[in-house]
Amino acid sequence: MGMVHFSMVEYPEALSFYEKAVEIWEKSLPSNHPSLATTYNNIASVHFSMAQYSKAQSSYEMALEIQQKSLSSKHPSLATAYSNIAAMHESTGEYSKALSYYEKTLEIWQKSLTSNHPSLATTYNNIAAVHESAGEYSKAFSYYERALEIQQTSLSSNHSSLATTYNNMGMVHQLMGEYLKALSYYEQAREIQQKALTSNNLPLAKINNNMGMVHQLMGEYLKALSYYEQAREIQQKALPPNNTDLANTYNKIGKVHQLMHEYSKALTNYEKALEIKQQFLLSNHPLLAIHYNNIGSIYWHMKEYLKALPFYEETVNILVRFLPHNYPLLATPYGNLALVLHILGKHSTALGYYEKTLQIMEKSVLYNSALVRIFHYKIANICEELNRYECAVEHAKCAVDAAHETFDLDHEMMQEYETYLEYLHGKLDFM
Repeated sequence: MGMVHFSMVEYPEALSFYEKAVEIWEKSLPSNHPSLATTYNNIASVHFSMAQYSKAQSSYEMALEIQQKSLSSKHPSLATAYSNIAAMHESTGEYSKALSYYEKTLEIWQKSLTSNHPSLATTYNNIAAVHESAGEYSKAFSYYERALEIQQTSLSSNHSSLATTYNNMGMVHQLMGEYLKALSYYEQAREIQQKALTSNNLPLAKINNNMGMVHQLMGEYLKALSYYEQAREIQQKALPPNNTDLANTYNKIGKVHQLMHEYSKALTNYEKALEIKQQFLLSNHPLLAIHYNNIGSIYWHMKEYLKALPFYEETVNILVRFLPHNYPLLATPYGNLALVLHILGKHSTALGYYEKTLQIMEKSVLYNSALVRIFHYKIANICEELNRYECAVEHAKCAVDAAHETFDLDHEMMQEYETYLEYLHGKLDFM
């Protein structure tokens, strides 16, 4: 009954039945019985699916402790237990711990399986994925190649696992900026997956999304749109209308329309993505901030600033609850909100957000002198509008200093900044 509820994504109900099972086993079985370990693993899987990682880890470790007492050191169940714990550490960004457990899994498989067994390929794929997440792309590609070599000798040429590995190899090249190589691997994956005899071909949708992203990165927006729409068509047939993967595809389609300056179409897709996410995420969930910001940016481009304002405000309101006040990625939503407030004439409030933006930018390597210059200049403008000329002069001078790092002395922008600084000095002297 726990498994049925788990398969229906009814996690609290699944957890309740699994815990009842444990209670019975603990009263009737020896403390090292395999059935106890199995149920602890099931409980851990539920916690893992609910992103309750500390609880998942505790249950996984209880299962592993039982298995280590009752099974031989190369038993397949131990390999599975190590793999489960590795996946949990990978999800929490603890990549060295994840690699350690995957390597224990690999050690068992190498001792107990033939050299071309699919489980070995799966573990190589898992190890590769951790290196990929850690940004170690060459190592990741090396392990994907090992997985592919095994699969090519042990599986049919149109097996879906081959498509998965080709897709993974394409992703590594994409992350390395090698877009043509990425497309080559994605196309091999797509060719295999198109032969799958299923009407609900979600792996093909994933590949289409990846190919769409590469074309988007290459500036080939019509091709990107074509692949994204093919992915959406598959997902609409195979998934419930409130599925997060479908929302993500709507978001991708919206982004391409935005890049093509087709703002009404972009807005429609961004709104569909937000509507889906709002059905299963809490109102202050950080993922919603992305969607609010996207919609705000469309209204900004459409110069409908009053409509943009509440979406930018909600973006900031959500993010400040979850991120430190000086977190580098907060600069962008602060800056967006400041710009809209400035245009709408809410100068004092805008100044506060400009200052927060600049404070983060000056302390972070993510932002270059050009952005710092622009925000010093914006603050100088708004200080002038508030008749705070000392403040305006201070920031205009900082803008000039930052401009020296970017422009030649006779550059048009350089001259504009220096002329503005002279004008402010004149205003200050007049006062």
